[in-house]
Amino acid sequence: MQLLHTMLRVGNLERSIQFYTELLGMKLLRQSDNTEYRYTLAFVGYGDESDHTVLELTYNWDKDSYDMGEAYGHIAIGADDIYQLCDKLESQGADVYRKPGPVLGGETVIAFVRDPDGYAIELIQK
Repeated sequence: MQLLHTMLRVGNLERSIQFYTELLGMKLLRQSDNTEYRYTLAFVGYGDESDHTVLELTYNWDKDSYDMGEAYGHIAIGADDIYQLCDKLESQGADVYRKPGPVLGGETVIAFVRDPDGYAIELIQK
């Protein structure tokens, strides 16, 4: 068994691909259009799908925003230098809404950022 991907519905595919590739350093692995059902899928990640879990960004052509469900939590990404990454994210206009620092009651350094659609991403210092 292997966890393959997490799917996020996005309101602007190009904006989301730019965020995940240019700001978070993922690669666009593949992209496909379904003209009959009017959607595009883009898979992004840090490595090949054969041995890495990736994100599936789903863009429904006729919808540009979604309500956030209260059950969704966040995805987590390990970072080599969380402080430098958060500085880069903020300089590019990203919403780093929990600045880097130790988790309450612990020593692990974390931060939280929102992607362009408002999805929470926890950054964890490796």
